[in-house]
Amino acid sequence: MSIQALFSSAVPVLSLAPMQDVTDLPFWRLMARYGGADLYFTEFFRVTPHYSPEKSILRSITENPTGRPAIAQIIGNDLEAMARTAKALEKHPVAAVDLNLGCPAPVVYRKCAGGGLLRDLPRVDELLGVLRAAIAGSFTVKTRLGFADPAEFDALLEVFSKHKLDLLTVHGRTVTEKYGPHVHLDRIAQAVRYLPFPVQANGNVTSAESAMETLSATGAAGLMIGRGAIRNPWIFQQIRDRLAGREPKLPSGRDVLGYIVALYESACDADVPEKAQVQKMKKYMNFLGDGLERSTEFLHDIRRCSTRTEFFSICASHLDHDQPMPLEAASPVNRE
Repeated sequence: MSIQALFSSAVPVLSLAPMQDVTDLPFWRLMARYGGADLYFTEFFRVTPHYSPEKSILRSITENPTGRPAIAQIIGNDLEAMARTAKALEKHPVAAVDLNLGCPAPVVYRKCAGGGLLRDLPRVDELLGVLRAAIAGSFTVKTRLGFADPAEFDALLEVFSKHKLDLLTVHGRTVTEKYGPHVHLDRIAQAVRYLPFPVQANGNVTSAESAMETLSATGAAGLMIGRGAIRNPWIFQQIRDRLAGREPKLPSGRDVLGYIVALYESACDADVPEKAQVQKMKKYMNFLGDGLERSTEFLHDIRRCSTRTEFFSICASHLDHDQPMPLEAASPVNRE
């Protein structure tokens, strides 16, 4: 399905956000088992002058197990290399090529890539023009509001409006705000009003309730969900239920424990040493642990375990019960 057809529906599109070294092919496969997203974004292809797309990320596209469209995301600032890579990726079954203008990791933005490019709007303008000319199909962008101040978004919107994009995903924070508690929904709403193409909202959608709040406050055509989906793989179906007027079903503790077992089995290669497998699982547990009642205790113990037996013993001590679990992060979120 094309991006245009997907976003022509009155029903909001639900996307799985790209998260480096987390939302890979095995994770996509697992998400699809729990209802899954309508649209999947790859981890970013980090483009340098002599770059060839990583085979491990390409597999998410060529072996896409979800039955839903996939978008290839690229990050970088070399105009020629970015255009060449975009053309190469279009030879694969992608619904679009997406430009990352939002990564807040210092190792990325200090090299004037991802969110770092937002400090140089003429360069953003030039890059958008080069990529739009190079990409034969759909071209999408994921951005933050600016580098340091949400007021920077006014000028950024003017740049976006000059180019024929097929979708803009707006993460409602600046780069320096990282993943802090404040999400500027008013700025996402501003983009929806200002731009002639679909806008997707991103930032702290952690439940069906927060999804409805975000859609109501912004008028966005879709939602991109990252950390909330890692914590709660049922979230996409819960949102669909809420949109359809049904009461979303909450998983029990044992359901969540079953998800962790499935995650371990799908994400961990049998050829990898047990300790390395447990270390990989800790990445996921950093997100899931925030939604548990005894979050601090859980994360403290998980971060110190080193064997599969220890890992699942800790998980069972917190989750071997039949009580419903909202899986909401404990810290409050300011969603003005």
